[in-house]
Amino acid sequence: MRLGINPEKIDRKITITNYHRIIIPVYIPHFNDYFKDSLQVFKLCIESILLTVHSKTRITIYNNNSHSEIKKLIDDLYDNNEYIDQVFHSKENVGKINALLAAAKGNLEPLITISDADVLFKNGWQEEVEKIFFNFPEAGMVSPVPSSKAMIGYTANNWSYALFKGKLKFQNVFDSEAMHKFDLSLGNKELMYKKVHLENYLVLKNKKNNAEAVMGCGHFVATIKREVFDKGSNQPAFIKIVGGVENKFIDLPNEKLGYLRLATKGNYAYHMGNFSENWMFEEFKNLNKESYLGSEKPVFENKKMNSFSTMLGKVFVKLMKKQRIRFFILKRFGLKNVKEYTL
Repeated sequence: MRLGINPEKIDRKITITNYHRIIIPVYIPHFNDYFKDSLQVFKLCIESILLTVHSKTRITIYNNNSHSEIKKLIDDLYDNNEYIDQVFHSKENVGKINALLAAAKGNLEPLITISDADVLFKNGWQEEVEKIFFNFPEAGMVSPVPSSKAMIGYTANNWSYALFKGKLKFQNVFDSEAMHKFDLSLGNKELMYKKVHLENYLVLKNKKNNAEAVMGCGHFVATIKREVFDKGSNQPAFIKIVGGVENKFIDLPNEKLGYLRLATKGNYAYHMGNFSENWMFEEFKNLNKESYLGSEKPVFENKKMNSFSTMLGKVFVKLMKKQRIRFFILKRFGLKNVKEYTL
């Protein structure tokens, strides 16, 4: 039996005062072997976020069946920080993508930052990322970490934008040391970046307002328009990590919707990996409480490249994979050591 009327049926409209959501899935099942330093790294990640976000931000932490100590830490963070307003605890590891989808599809903020639990954020990252969304209304995915090897990864719209609305030119890397640190943090036997990659990256310019951003980006930390999640795949992911799962649920939807994929010219976050090092703590000591208060009128235009532009851009990307054509194009955009610039 129901008595009376639920007051929520009268006051039906949902309004939010925040416009930027951060979602962090975390999986730390124990503190041995690969996960030996993961608790320290996760603490650095969360504490750096709390120092560097503006007041119109809210944070979601998705606990993917982590150790009970991690669960307690997350609950304490939720109880004591106004910015952390959502916590999910799963008794099974549902994988990174499903955690992101569960949180993203249930929130209303127009900008959603996805981040691994081993990212160290720097002051200014949010302001610089949001500037790109304001200056490039066609942007759908922006990272605070530039890469000189991301110019052809799901960037078809970028190339057509350069042809019709913008301009491309190689510039000197703003922070080559940070880019090298990222390379080292991956723990690969062979480094990804050669000397030429640490010296130059390809920059896209908006001819209308002269704004600039680096071509392409990765997704260990990236800010994405919510529509990418809204209109992406309706299926769950059956792979926890790698295997192209992030491409299917993030990269492809962003490209299909006609959005650009960009990065800041400066480096505003670090990938720490699973092993804590002294430089991470030194970087953390340099952080201050963020002075950027967020935009007073956060209206992000939602322009897109049309399907013809996307198709044309894909043709251009295919041509870039042919060595001779790539050498010619890279040289045309101002790169001197074209033969050394592998993609």
